[in-house]
Amino acid sequence: MSETLNLTRNQELVLKALLHSQGPLSAYQILDELRGEGLRAPLQIYRALDKLRDRKLVHRIETLNAFVACSCHADHAGETVAFAICEACGKVEEFSDEALQKRIGAWTREHDFLPARTTLEIKGLCAACH
Repeated sequence: MSETLNLTRNQELVLKALLHSQGPLSAYQILDELRGEGLRAPLQIYRALDKLRDRKLVHRIETLNAFVACSCHADHAGETVAFAICEACGKVEEFSDEALQKRIGAWTREHDFLPARTTLEIKGLCAACH
Protein backbone atom coordinates (compact mmCIF):
# COMPACT_ATOMS: atom_id res chain seq x y z
CA MET A 1 0.00 0.00 0.00
CA SER A 2 2.67 2.53 0.99
CA GLU A 3 4.52 2.12 -2.32
CA THR A 4 1.53 3.22 -4.40
CA LEU A 5 0.33 5.92 -1.99
CA ASN A 6 3.79 6.95 -0.78
CA LEU A 7 2.78 6.76 2.88
CA THR A 8 5.07 6.72 5.88
CA ARG A 9 5.05 3.64 8.10
CA ASN A 10 2.89 5.36 10.73
CA GLN A 11 0.44 6.64 8.12
CA GLU A 12 0.14 3.19 6.63
CA LEU A 13 -0.48 1.60 10.04
CA VAL A 14 -3.14 4.16 10.96
CA LEU A 15 -4.87 3.82 7.58
CA LYS A 16 -4.88 0.01 7.84
CA ALA A 17 -6.36 0.22 11.35
CA LEU A 18 -9.18 2.40 10.03
CA LEU A 19 -9.75 0.25 6.95
CA HIS A 20 -10.09 -2.88 9.08
CA SER A 21 -12.27 -1.26 11.73
CA GLN A 22 -15.98 -2.02 11.93
CA GLY A 23 -16.69 1.62 12.76
CA PRO A 24 -15.11 4.98 13.50
CA LEU A 25 -12.12 5.06 15.84
CA SER A 26 -10.82 7.79 18.11
CA ALA A 27 -7.12 8.63 17.99
CA TYR A 28 -6.67 6.89 21.35
CA GLN A 29 -8.43 3.74 20.10
CA ILE A 30 -6.07 3.72 17.11
CA LEU A 31 -3.11 4.16 19.46
CA ASP A 32 -4.30 1.22 21.59
CA GLU A 33 -4.53 -0.95 18.47
CA LEU A 34 -1.07 0.02 17.27
CA ARG A 35 0.95 -0.17 20.50
CA GLY A 36 2.19 -3.59 19.43
CA GLU A 37 3.59 -1.97 16.27
CA GLY A 38 5.76 0.38 18.32
CA LEU A 39 3.52 3.44 18.37
CA ARG A 40 3.46 4.84 21.88
CA ALA A 41 2.47 8.52 21.76
CA PRO A 42 -0.82 10.16 20.77
CA LEU A 43 1.18 12.72 18.76
CA GLN A 44 2.31 9.93 16.42
CA ILE A 45 -1.32 9.10 15.68
CA TYR A 46 -2.45 12.71 15.30
CA ARG A 47 0.40 13.49 12.90
CA ALA A 48 -0.46 10.48 10.75
CA LEU A 49 -4.16 11.37 10.82
CA ASP A 50 -3.44 14.97 9.80
CA LYS A 51 -1.43 13.84 6.79
CA LEU A 52 -4.03 11.22 5.83
CA ARG A 53 -6.78 13.86 6.08
CA ASP A 54 -4.72 16.23 3.92
CA ARG A 55 -4.58 13.49 1.29
CA LYS A 56 -8.35 12.82 1.61
CA LEU A 57 -7.75 9.23 2.73
CA VAL A 58 -9.52 9.59 6.08
CA HIS A 59 -12.32 11.76 7.43
CA ARG A 60 -13.00 13.07 10.90
CA ILE A 61 -16.52 12.51 12.18
CA GLU A 62 -16.85 15.73 14.15
CA THR A 63 -19.78 14.72 16.37
CA LEU A 64 -18.03 11.51 17.43
CA ASN A 65 -14.49 12.94 17.59
CA ALA A 66 -13.44 9.87 15.63
CA PHE A 67 -12.02 8.95 12.25
CA VAL A 68 -12.99 6.70 9.33
CA ALA A 69 -11.19 5.69 6.17
CA CYS A 70 -12.55 7.38 3.07
CA SER A 71 -14.86 5.00 1.26
CA CYS A 72 -15.52 7.11 -1.84
CA HIS A 73 -12.00 6.94 -3.24
CA ALA A 74 -12.52 10.24 -5.02
CA ASP A 75 -10.98 13.65 -4.81
CA HIS A 76 -13.18 15.57 -2.39
CA ALA A 77 -11.81 18.99 -3.30
CA GLY A 78 -14.79 21.29 -3.05
CA GLU A 79 -17.17 18.36 -2.64
CA THR A 80 -19.63 18.00 0.20
CA VAL A 81 -18.96 14.82 2.12
CA ALA A 82 -21.90 13.42 4.07
CA PHE A 83 -22.08 10.71 6.70
CA ALA A 84 -25.08 8.74 7.94
CA ILE A 85 -24.26 7.66 11.50
CA CYS A 86 -26.31 4.93 13.20
CA GLU A 87 -26.77 5.75 16.87
CA ALA A 88 -27.53 2.12 17.71
CA CYS A 89 -24.79 0.06 16.05
CA GLY A 90 -22.27 2.81 15.23
CA LYS A 91 -22.14 2.09 11.51
CA VAL A 92 -21.03 5.09 9.44
CA GLU A 93 -21.86 5.33 5.77
CA GLU A 94 -20.14 7.94 3.61
CA PHE A 95 -21.92 9.43 0.63
CA SER A 96 -22.11 12.51 -1.56
CA ASP A 97 -25.09 13.94 -3.35
CA GLU A 98 -24.88 16.15 -6.44
CA ALA A 99 -28.13 18.02 -5.70
CA LEU A 100 -27.00 18.79 -2.15
CA GLN A 101 -23.60 19.91 -3.43
CA LYS A 102 -25.25 22.24 -5.96
CA ARG A 103 -27.55 23.77 -3.33
CA ILE A 104 -24.71 24.38 -0.89
CA GLY A 105 -22.62 25.81 -3.73
CA ALA A 106 -25.44 28.17 -4.69
CA TRP A 107 -25.89 29.31 -1.10
CA THR A 108 -22.18 30.00 -0.62
CA ARG A 109 -22.05 32.01 -3.87
CA GLU A 110 -25.20 33.97 -2.97
CA HIS A 111 -23.75 34.86 0.43
CA ASP A 112 -20.17 35.38 -0.79
CA PHE A 113 -19.01 32.72 1.64
CA LEU A 114 -15.83 30.75 0.98
CA PRO A 115 -16.08 27.34 2.69
CA ALA A 116 -12.91 25.55 3.74
CA ARG A 117 -14.73 22.21 3.80
CA THR A 118 -18.29 21.02 4.02
CA THR A 119 -19.25 17.96 6.01
CA LEU A 120 -22.78 16.86 6.76
CA GLU A 121 -23.47 14.37 9.54
CA ILE A 122 -26.87 12.73 9.81
CA LYS A 123 -27.53 10.80 13.01
CA GLY A 124 -30.29 8.24 13.31
CA LEU A 125 -30.91 4.53 12.83
CA CYS A 126 -29.67 2.44 9.92
CA ALA A 127 -31.96 0.01 8.09
CA ALA A 128 -30.77 -2.93 10.19
CA CYS A 129 -31.45 -1.14 13.50
CA HIS A 130 -34.88 0.38 12.95
